[in-house]
Amino acid sequence: MRKLDRHVGWTVFTAILLVLAIIVGLDAIAAFIDEADDISESYTFARVGLYILLTLPGRLYEFVPFAALIGCMLGLGQLATSSELVVMRAAGVSIGRLVWIAMKPALLVAVLGFALGEQVAPRTEQLAETNRAMAQNPGESFGGRHGIWNREGNTFLHFNALEADGVVHGITMLQFDRDLVMEYALRAQRATFEGDYWTMEEVVITRLSSWQALRETHQTMRWDTGITPELLTVVAVEPEYLPIPDLYRYSRYLQSQGLDSDDYQLALWRKILQPAAIGALVLVAISFIFGPLREGTMGFRIFAGVIVGIVFQTSQDLLGPASLVFGFAPLYAALAPILLCAVAGVLLLARAR
Repeated sequence: MRKLDRHVGWTVFTAILLVLAIIVGLDAIAAFIDEADDISESYTFARVGLYILLTLPGRLYEFVPFAALIGCMLGLGQLATSSELVVMRAAGVSIGRLVWIAMKPALLVAVLGFALGEQVAPRTEQLAETNRAMAQNPGESFGGRHGIWNREGNTFLHFNALEADGVVHGITMLQFDRDLVMEYALRAQRATFEGDYWTMEEVVITRLSSWQALRETHQTMRWDTGITPELLTVVAVEPEYLPIPDLYRYSRYLQSQGLDSDDYQLALWRKILQPAAIGALVLVAISFIFGPLREGTMGFRIFAGVIVGIVFQTSQDLLGPASLVFGFAPLYAALAPILLCAVAGVLLLARAR
């Protein structure tokens, strides 16, 4: 039985890795073409390549469920095409055991993807965004279509780029009163974190009143705030690439500021439930192989896997905003597609017995 486990498991595992490499490669090529529109003297071909390279861990993590679904279909489909599954069933191997054998390599990939998403992707994503922002705006304090927005009370802030050592570039600060009337606008070339405060450099402040605007400049200026480099690092990275502890802490911070935290809570629950999502998708893939796709061609299996993956991803993308509109918990939005896939897989397997 151990040889059987290794044979089936290795076939499914290699198929998942192959599909993952193809999907991520195509996505990276598409991203490179999109970034190529911004190539300039400072944001060179090599810089674009470095940006794509640094975002690869995040892309790998993002496509693990999709690859597990299609890879499992291809791996088991290959065994079905060569009649090896028929021989295994004739030898007395139950469908439940085959399900568990195929599930193990998928869960291994899920664990590896989870570790990648927790430990590697947040750092490389933040470094990629910083390098791109600084390359696209060399020597400029403001501008650019990328950057970090944050709010602290009635103060709205934008930072062009964040370095790992606690230095931010291109600060824009808009201060409003209780009636949301702008009091002043501040711009600074850069700011350095000094432990419990920031030191701004090359500061320009425009103070507004009902009848005039006064402009003042400062070479350096102290900025006392509760914003830290760790907090900005969280803001600089898309929620789906943040580690679970940071998602939890930042969602609590947003709640303390009276701001909406549903996006971060949704990303938190999706990350926690990703192994379950992969398990549910693999269950659907296995049920297809033992059910309606038992005699199907390889191309049709790939097509079916892509359709199921798109439906699953679309349902997740629709239920996320729906939770904001209709007011139900983000946990339910993350859990509903998983339960639907799991129930569908169990029902299809029950019919295949």
